[in-house]
Amino acid sequence: MLAVYFDYPGGPENLYVKEVMKPHPGEGEVLVKVSASALNRADLLQRRGKYPPPRGASDILGLEAAGTVAGLGPGCKGRWKIGDAVMALLSGGGQAEYVTVPEGHLMPIPSGMTFIQAAAIPEAWLTAFQLLHFVGKIQKDERVLIHAGASGVGMAAVQLSRLAKAIPIVTAGTEEKLKATANVGAAAGFNYKNEDFSEKVLEFTQGSGVDIILDCVGGSYWEKNLNCLGTDGRWIVYGLLSGGEVHGDLLARLLSKRASIHTSLLRSRDKEASNSHHQLVKAFTEDVLPYFSGETSPRLKSAVDSVYPLHEIAEAHRSMEENKNIGKIIIEMPA
Repeated sequence: MLAVYFDYPGGPENLYVKEVMKPHPGEGEVLVKVSASALNRADLLQRRGKYPPPRGASDILGLEAAGTVAGLGPGCKGRWKIGDAVMALLSGGGQAEYVTVPEGHLMPIPSGMTFIQAAAIPEAWLTAFQLLHFVGKIQKDERVLIHAGASGVGMAAVQLSRLAKAIPIVTAGTEEKLKATANVGAAAGFNYKNEDFSEKVLEFTQGSGVDIILDCVGGSYWEKNLNCLGTDGRWIVYGLLSGGEVHGDLLARLLSKRASIHTSLLRSRDKEASNSHHQLVKAFTEDVLPYFSGETSPRLKSAVDSVYPLHEIAEAHRSMEENKNIGKIIIEMPA
């Protein structure tokens, strides 16, 4: 099969497509013929040699995929059959023509949805769902500050906050991105490049601050985050785009608000944590997936920025590094 590959860490120019051995599904695994995958920041970090895959995972890039069931390993319990349209969050291997997935990690593709649209769901939406519900314990009418609001996770978090009857507030770096977040339900949005988002958030919340912060930025935002975090607030860190160093009295300020810091990384979960991942997928499938199809209200939408064929993988990486995408960058497999 064809797969994305690089021989040594470096820039996008190191990426190429080559022929590799097609995987075989093991005990309780399903073989999926991939139609589309999506690009994530973790792929860029892995390409640079800064984010190795977990022990036992494929070293091929790609943390999510959408396609059709092509084979069943021994011990599968019969939920899936050959030809079913499925999508999955992966620990690796998605940017290839085939990938193996534990059967409990697969999700059905909602009716009427294309593979390209479906490929934009697993990583972004499961991450946002986990952060808001499993970690943040979001409640009705709570205010949620979502950094990188126009990213895949950000756009998902805005819609999931609305679904939970909470109030999403976002930060982003361009007016175009802020407009995109407003279109999917953001109650307010602030451009972090030309205004102090913490002051604007306090103004919007009439001084009370937010209940939850979803933070993929890290170190450089810590003071502003604490400024606008409300009493008993939950600050959830799931990325460190600006690094992890903090200089200042973070703990005393956190304590003064009785606030808490949580951290989360979906990919860091090894096979021993497979059961909790299965529970996450099950809850998302039951509670959220129905809102992507039919006459539901609200109607959820996956956000696709652009689509690149597999052989243009280097261009896709360059596009993400320019930080201009609104929603997901999709990689389409050869027909």
